[in-house]
Amino acid sequence: MKKLMLIAAISAAFTTSAFAAEAAAPAKPAGMPAYGKDKPLPSPHIAKKTLANGLQVWVVPRNGVPRVDMVLAVRNAGYIADDAAHPGFANMMAGLLNEGTARHDSRAIAELAQGLGGSVGGGAGADGITVSANALASQAGPMMQLLAEVARTPVFPAKEVALAKANALQALRVQETQPRFRAERALNRAVFGEHPYGHTTPTVEGINSVDEALLKAEHAKRFRPDQALLVIAGRIKEADAMKLAQQAFGDWKAEGAAPAAGAKAPAAAKPVHVLLERPGSVQSTIRLGGSGIAATADDQVPLRLASTILGGGFSSRVNIKLREEKGYTYGASAGARMMREGGSIVGGADVRNEVTGAALTEYFNEYKRIGGELISPQEMEMHKRYVAGGYVLANQMQRAVAATLASNWLVGLPPEYLSQYVPLIQKVTPEQVRDVSKKYFNPENQSIVVVGDSKSVGEQLKAFGDFTVTDK
Repeated sequence: MKKLMLIAAISAAFTTSAFAAEAAAPAKPAGMPAYGKDKPLPSPHIAKKTLANGLQVWVVPRNGVPRVDMVLAVRNAGYIADDAAHPGFANMMAGLLNEGTARHDSRAIAELAQGLGGSVGGGAGADGITVSANALASQAGPMMQLLAEVARTPVFPAKEVALAKANALQALRVQETQPRFRAERALNRAVFGEHPYGHTTPTVEGINSVDEALLKAEHAKRFRPDQALLVIAGRIKEADAMKLAQQAFGDWKAEGAAPAAGAKAPAAAKPVHVLLERPGSVQSTIRLGGSGIAATADDQVPLRLASTILGGGFSSRVNIKLREEKGYTYGASAGARMMREGGSIVGGADVRNEVTGAALTEYFNEYKRIGGELISPQEMEMHKRYVAGGYVLANQMQRAVAATLASNWLVGLPPEYLSQYVPLIQKVTPEQVRDVSKKYFNPENQSIVVVGDSKSVGEQLKAFGDFTVTDK
């Protein structure tokens, strides 16, 4: 989803403020033909096989550049598996996977990958960890072996762990000075409470308590073939890809009982109002948030479109209102974030101190409007084209296809969703947008977090209820 939101934001930068509150369809020059029909992403052929150890393998042969992309996704290995004492631990573990294995140190791994014409490395998300690799098609076999080595046999060398901890502590010190970081952290806690989704940012205590023993124990527990998917995409024959997967991963054995599935996130949260002190600040960072839904929920497709209309791009309603009409901010957004076990609704902007209260009022007005009125056909068409175009654009490259398939699998979506998404968006009705918006963007269910100078904005916030003022 982050990747899609980034592509959407880039694409939206080329739209104009002509899409005002009523979002009338842009006028075409006389004689210009009608827009062409949106094309869904072609449904690729995906060969599927489950190895004897439970590892699922999907192969997507593609013509084009002589390159092969591989993504190993491990479910229930991300932030959702972190305990309360080690929030954000999954990110450190994922980053250390390619810093030393039983056979090679970090430099040797980097040189091997470069020699194969590609790279290898890990990353963490809410629901899982992915280890990605790519190489020239002629080097797919050696790269598959290197991918398996990095994912299966990391040793977490003491010097690399010490460096990672030092870097994490330094990064945290920098982040603590950023109002957006503080606002997002506080809002996640308000929406998710003690659920792991609410505690994905590291702490000094948590970072300091990480050592090689913990990393090895957690890796052994989280990395299991029966909890993993391997996606292989590129210029490679199906049979050859399956053979390489068997050679690299066929002898991978799960140890012990499989970990329990992640806990369901709260379906509702009591709204809270928090003002995080930032003395002397000339602007406020505001966040509004409430409980959302899982990525596989029945309402997920209409809610994705509603999020785009409300706050998913330059021509979205909150951005037009707060930026173009009111001049309160350089950019405002709002929308749904969906994970495997739940989700959240998040809106926010950075605004001048003197319009903090007014900005919150405009946000709530737009939340009420989209949940109380039907979207015009012109506005629906504009945003459907925007969503479809951004999605197809984002998934043109084979590495993006592999990554999207893996990401969808981590949150519980089937492989067919890759090509189904655009047609599903096209079927959404104005009534569905209104109904999901009324349900999930209800102002009464939104927590409010403001990072700013209480002396400058405190009086304005009284209209929205009592605020807890803190510097934490």
